[in-house]
Amino acid sequence: MSMTEARPLAHVLQEERAARLRSAMAKEGFDRLLVFGNLWRGYCLRYCTGAAMTEGYGVAIVERDGSVRLLAEAPGEAERLAAEHPGLQVAWRPKLFEEIEPILAERGRVSFAPAVAIPFGLANKVDPKRVARATAMFDPLLMCKSPAELEAVRRAAALADQGYMVFMAAARVGRREYELVADVEAFFRERGCPDNFQILASGGIEVRGMHPPGERRLQAGDMVTTELTPCVEGYYAQICRTLVIGEPNAAQKRAFAVFNEAMEAGIDAVKPGGTAADVARALNDVFRAHGLGDYVTSQYTRVRGHALGLGTGLKPSILEDVDTVLEEGMTLIVHPNTFHPETGYFVHGDTLRVTGDGSEVLCGTARALFSVPAH
Repeated sequence: MSMTEARPLAHVLQEERAARLRSAMAKEGFDRLLVFGNLWRGYCLRYCTGAAMTEGYGVAIVERDGSVRLLAEAPGEAERLAAEHPGLQVAWRPKLFEEIEPILAERGRVSFAPAVAIPFGLANKVDPKRVARATAMFDPLLMCKSPAELEAVRRAAALADQGYMVFMAAARVGRREYELVADVEAFFRERGCPDNFQILASGGIEVRGMHPPGERRLQAGDMVTTELTPCVEGYYAQICRTLVIGEPNAAQKRAFAVFNEAMEAGIDAVKPGGTAADVARALNDVFRAHGLGDYVTSQYTRVRGHALGLGTGLKPSILEDVDTVLEEGMTLIVHPNTFHPETGYFVHGDTLRVTGDGSEVLCGTARALFSVPAH
């Protein structure tokens, strides 16, 4: 029996994160850490507390001995968090930032993170000689996963595989895009998954980037793309696949062959000591070799993948100008998603973890251009 089978995974996760955070604070010489978060920028806060904000701001005050208090500016949010996390000190502070400001002025090694989450007005009052930015301290904590964190990502990847099978079963002529996502959401929620980031697209050669689900009805011959991203205990995994309503035509098969070749090249490039740029270059070089270099530029694609964990778009982004070194224990999605001039937008991607000598693909869904009945 593994440790996560003997005790709830959430408890093991919090213990491992707390130990790593204490060690990081001691290494940096921080006596007190203020961690800001909200619905959109909550990954550092969740790392410290296990709590996910849904309304307003929260600030975790972490002491060097590992004790943690969570202050919330919304009364209902404070009540919810206290009920969901009985072992965590939670309090409502209607004038949250007025209370935080003097803490940032205290003597001692005070620090805050992440820089993107601290309100602008408060950030302007921070004395950089007195208060340190701890965002960089969090980067390796978020990128390199502990054993329990890896277990959570594995479970999320398994759930992503199952969710894609539900998506395929839902993709039928006449169904609206939002109905496909509704079926997947119902499946995940019934299995205790509280969140899933999912976008999709459908159509013929005019299909471009993915988007939130709309009213469009699926038609015979459509390509239907999606990336779905469920989470387990706050940890996300993602899968990207493309299917055709009916039998794929010759152009779609040719396009898929290029995307799959790029995918395999990208996976081969994921190894400790390599860089995010190495992975992006491996993906993009395949397209260049097929005369499709224009379609790996920022005009047609945003990133070639990104890290996953307590968020869906963590560092590093997989781009040719990102020199972040890959380390064992990182988890990321490699996806050569872009527009193809013969077929429209194509997606193809799997979640991986960096191992001691390469990578392990955590998704089990076949790398195929799927086909579902057109009648």
